[in-house]
Amino acid sequence: MQLSPEEGRRDREEAPAMAREPKTWPSPDTLASTARVERAAFDGGRMCWRRFGNGEPLVLLHGGHGSWLHWARNVEALATRYTVWVPDMPGYGDSDEPAGTSLDALVDATLQALDALAPPHVPLRLVGFSFGSLVAARLAARRGNVSHLGLFGPAAHGGPRRPRGELQSWRGLPPGSHEWNAVMRHNLLMHMLHEPATIDEAALQIHGKACLRTRFHSKTISRAGGMASILEQHDGALLLAWGEHDVTLDPDFVAKALTTRRQHSEVRSFAGAGHWVQYEAADAVNRLLLDWLGRD
Repeated sequence: MQLSPEEGRRDREEAPAMAREPKTWPSPDTLASTARVERAAFDGGRMCWRRFGNGEPLVLLHGGHGSWLHWARNVEALATRYTVWVPDMPGYGDSDEPAGTSLDALVDATLQALDALAPPHVPLRLVGFSFGSLVAARLAARRGNVSHLGLFGPAAHGGPRRPRGELQSWRGLPPGSHEWNAVMRHNLLMHMLHEPATIDEAALQIHGKACLRTRFHSKTISRAGGMASILEQHDGALLLAWGEHDVTLDPDFVAKALTTRRQHSEVRSFAGAGHWVQYEAADAVNRLLLDWLGRD
């Protein structure tokens, strides 16, 4: 199903508001303790993957200044139906750095490691967030045999952004200090999450640790454009999704730019959520993904 920009707007307005009742989510440490860890080789290093569940393979890619824990509120739900693979991409978290600083170097390394876990003849579902959406699209174009490609808060759209405010520098601050947490909270609110109440201890921990362990610089790559042409090489199903307050994109522009020449695409917007939509509106995102990924 392909949605026009007008339909995309109606979908956003009709989306149910984010649940306000408290819900207990697994802590990052608890989630990590339940994962099976695989270290797949690429030229010059190894890439760390965490595996959950059983079934057909589903790969989730995190964003820039991120880690596999960008999907902390999603892996358990998705693992009820799929073998969910969530890596630290090369140059992030527990993975080694790629051979170079370019997008090609990162995609080359990721593809080599992915092929060791899910060879090209194995059908694959692939979902990326932010910078990870660009990596996911490149992987789908090069690997082929990707039945479903989901892009959350997609990067490289080449269109306008909607900044909420300036980010603050955390460099030089003692991690975990009051000053550190204040900067992390501010930056999450400016860039990642819309509602202050959703910035919990887990979000601070995930974001803060990822900042410290990011060695690959994705900012200029993410803003360079080119996503539309990459998607022309993917002939499977396409999902574009974001929070209605996502500061990294203009929804109408992205919906039109990335779906105009496609027949098998959907656009979804989540009310009350920001860029890190799969964290802030996790239940709704999980329902959407389980439904969409399960379709032929």
